[in-house]
Amino acid sequence: MHGIFAKTNRSAYPDQLRCEARGLAALREAAAGSGIDIPEVLEVDDHCLRMSRIAGGRCSPDQWSRLGKGLAMVHAQPQQRFGFYEDNYIGLNPQPNAWRDTWGAFFVEQRLAFQLGLLRDRELQRRYRAQLARQEHRLRAFLDAACSLPSLVHGDLWNGNVLCGADGRVWLIDPAVYHGDPEVDIAMTEMFGGFPAAFTTAYRSERPEPADYALRRDIYNLYHYLNHLNLFGDAYRSGCEAGFDAMERI
Repeated sequence: MHGIFAKTNRSAYPDQLRCEARGLAALREAAAGSGIDIPEVLEVDDHCLRMSRIAGGRCSPDQWSRLGKGLAMVHAQPQQRFGFYEDNYIGLNPQPNAWRDTWGAFFVEQRLAFQLGLLRDRELQRRYRAQLARQEHRLRAFLDAACSLPSLVHGDLWNGNVLCGADGRVWLIDPAVYHGDPEVDIAMTEMFGGFPAAFTTAYRSERPEPADYALRRDIYNLYHYLNHLNLFGDAYRSGCEAGFDAMERI
């Protein structure tokens, strides 16, 4: 690390950087002793988040393996309820985290239904809401059977949020943390690619792939495709369609 990295608030929400700083703190506490590093927050206000600068480079297979094993250690720490003590943000959109006692209730209400409410295309919104309503009972039961005890998740685990230092360290940045099914993080690593077999093999050596993972992966990534559709437009509609198609196969 050399110097200070300053991140400015590009959103419409004055508390976004403060939420990110608290998310980094939660992730740093959970990652202690895991082999994963989290940037140190030096100062934060409504306009700027200052952190220790990381001199990033290409990740080695060993660093990817360490990330996989370390993330499994983070996910192995059980939490009590689904949600988080505060709402935060996923990219430039709000991310509600109201506590729920079941995973199905949390994911349907706080993830899918919220994103559907942000859709500007009212006909698409009507169609997607009808699809969710048709499958909601089965979806809740399907997700409840998959996860009864949550873990702290990074929440936005695409490869741009992984940094590797020339000193051999591996870092996670830009979290959107909450307590949920840890498989949401693994699902997102497959959404845009960039995570090699060394990562997956190391993670699965600690936490084997559960039954029905491929189906849940597409449903979990529906949340992120809806978020990208709301932020960036129709290029992400096909990913949304794939998620709803997966829901129909439950």
